[in-house]
Amino acid sequence: MPSNRALIVIDVQESFRARPIWATISNPDIVDDVNRLVAHARGAGDLVVWVLHSETGSGGVFDPASGFVRYIEGLSPEAGEPQITKTSHNAFTTTNLGQILTAHGVREVAICGIRTEQCCETTARVASDFGYDVTFVIDGTATNPIPHRALVESVGDPDALTAEQLLADPRTLSAQAVIERVEYALAGRFARIATVDEVVSGALDEVGVR
Repeated sequence: MPSNRALIVIDVQESFRARPIWATISNPDIVDDVNRLVAHARGAGDLVVWVLHSETGSGGVFDPASGFVRYIEGLSPEAGEPQITKTSHNAFTTTNLGQILTAHGVREVAICGIRTEQCCETTARVASDFGYDVTFVIDGTATNPIPHRALVESVGDPDALTAEQLLADPRTLSAQAVIERVEYALAGRFARIATVDEVVSGALDEVGVR
């Protein structure tokens, strides 16, 4: 029987692996984590929504012409699971995600994907503002250390930034620091923070927070 919950899988796509800084990713096993969440959602009768990010005409790794705007190998949407492509940071503004969730009677959403502080966090904030009960699966997301704006400006093309350049700059914010800041920003305001283990074990249901 369908539930009123949905798992939103955001931007787990080859575009990120095509960047030189993928070597610094916080969660190289994110496909395994996402698959655990997807299997749990399907077993519970929750809707699974798949999201990709596209920047047509940009000439970068998010341009569909690059061939990288596709799910990372190991992820397989099933027939009937909505697949949408966004062009904004959050998954609502440039898609029909809201209509999809409404049509399925969804009131609670769980969010996982790439990047923690960017498309995942902005989607969580917008979902909360729209009245959804949001669970942010923190270790089901991934991000990279964030370069200081001066480094980005000096390189010109952020996609060309190498891992060595990123890590050599003392102004770079570590991925762990980024993730911790997201937890602090979202918890108690826009979302509950949960781990993959808590979600798939049913621990959240046992304590009555879902």
